[in-house]
Amino acid sequence: MSPSSPSAPPPAPSSIFPGRLKQAREQRGMRQEQLAERSGLQGSAISHFETGKRKPSFDNLRRLADALGVSTDYLLGRTNELEGLAAPNDPLYRDVKRLSKKNRDLASQIIRSFVISSDDED
Repeated sequence: MSPSSPSAPPPAPSSIFPGRLKQAREQRGMRQEQLAERSGLQGSAISHFETGKRKPSFDNLRRLADALGVSTDYLLGRTNELEGLAAPNDPLYRDVKRLSKKNRDLASQIIRSFVISSDDED
């Protein structure tokens, strides 16, 4: 048997966070300004977080996760599960895993249209 080579340490959360933030925002169909408004942060802060120029405080990390409907663990790279983490007991999310991919995509489009409609009303 050959000695096992040490595995590389996992990437630091601070190196994963910018990409995860942008990915979650884009997956939700939001612009940086929309995420800023929903999280109560400045638009420039979102830009700085996504480029890695700044790191969020714990409070701001929680605000971002809540606004995106994801867990802080997802944003920090501790889990790869983007969907269904924010509200597993919410009726809108409860049965999502039982839908076919086609129906999940359709439901996502419908919900996104409601969100866009709500944004237009504000």
